[in-house]
Amino acid sequence: MDLVKRQVKGVFLLTLLPLFVACVDTDDATKGVSLTVQLTSTDDVVAASLGGQTVTLRSREGRTIELTTDALGRATLSELTPDVYNISANWSIGKEITVAGSLAEQLIKEPTVLTMEMHSHLVSKLLIGKVYMANSKDKNGVNYLNGSYMELFNQGDDTVDVAGLYIGLLESNSEQAYTLENLHEQHADSVVLLKQIFRIPTTAPHLVEPGGTVLLCNSAIDHSEFSDMEHSLLDADYEAKDVQKMVTNNPDVPALETTYLQSTSNMSNMNLTRGGPTGVVIFQTDEDPLLWPRTYKYPNTATTGAQWVLMPKRLIMDGVDILHRKNSGVDTSTKRLYDDIDAGYIALNTINGLDGEVIYRKTSDRKGANGHLLLVDTNNSGNDFQTSKTIKPREYDAPNGN
Repeated sequence: MDLVKRQVKGVFLLTLLPLFVACVDTDDATKGVSLTVQLTSTDDVVAASLGGQTVTLRSREGRTIELTTDALGRATLSELTPDVYNISANWSIGKEITVAGSLAEQLIKEPTVLTMEMHSHLVSKLLIGKVYMANSKDKNGVNYLNGSYMELFNQGDDTVDVAGLYIGLLESNSEQAYTLENLHEQHADSVVLLKQIFRIPTTAPHLVEPGGTVLLCNSAIDHSEFSDMEHSLLDADYEAKDVQKMVTNNPDVPALETTYLQSTSNMSNMNLTRGGPTGVVIFQTDEDPLLWPRTYKYPNTATTGAQWVLMPKRLIMDGVDILHRKNSGVDTSTKRLYDDIDAGYIALNTINGLDGEVIYRKTSDRKGANGHLLLVDTNNSGNDFQTSKTIKPREYDAPNGN
């Protein structure tokens, strides 16, 4: 009897083992799938340049794969490891036009064909070179929020007068006031939402040499006295003065003109949202921004509360989309800028900042006509910007970090 029991028990275990093994498919996780990325453009000049271009795939873990398009603008790969990828491409047409396109957070786990629209962009002489909004902890471990600044950079070969230049800060609600889909529905992709507009004064010319910078801040003092992660902004060109006097201002530094501030906010300095989202655009116009239409939160049926200025997209010289990083990663669905302004995005490496991290443009391996420094400008913040905890105002990396 015992022998029969032992035999039955043995048969039972042997029959279970293959069933258990069959449930685990170790090949599925690594089995490659095919991918085709088709570049397209409605611009005839861009469409003629789609062949022979590099398409870059970046996984969440930082793996990078580069593909080359055929004559029809098609890049293919027969064996791609399933994962989530950011896909981008960019190139220049002469010295005046950059072309860029991107597809964010694409989950590829089966044979896939993607279409990526490419957008052309006139090269701007004046670029947004740096945005610092992460802030830091002071020497006593308390949040230090006064050292925010941004920096503009003259990319051109000629001296630029920045007097009259406007700086616009995009809507940055945690619950987005208007998505790009909402803007497409109501405004045919023609406007962006601004919560604040500042202007460099026109009382006198402000000439910026090729490779020169313009430093704009909220408090033009030496912040390194209060935090080891901050820097001196004593040489700032302009300061957004705080009418509430909650932030220390420097009477020796000229004031940025405040063109528009949301009526529901008493903030008169630059509202660079710590941790993001923080979108910035620069533009020049003879129009009066105060005469531009305004909107409440989508679908614009409210009669009270916060309003945003509807700025014409056609006026934007440069823009950067800085998104918020959550525990699950960057929320790419909250982009505020269209792909023809910023085909990608950048984000801090931390969720809420406070570590002195600055977002700044990479240095190009090219030089200007006068031998001056050039920054990378592919119209895609994911390609153009990087972060640092040590780089100083008016300072940029050498090519490849050397």
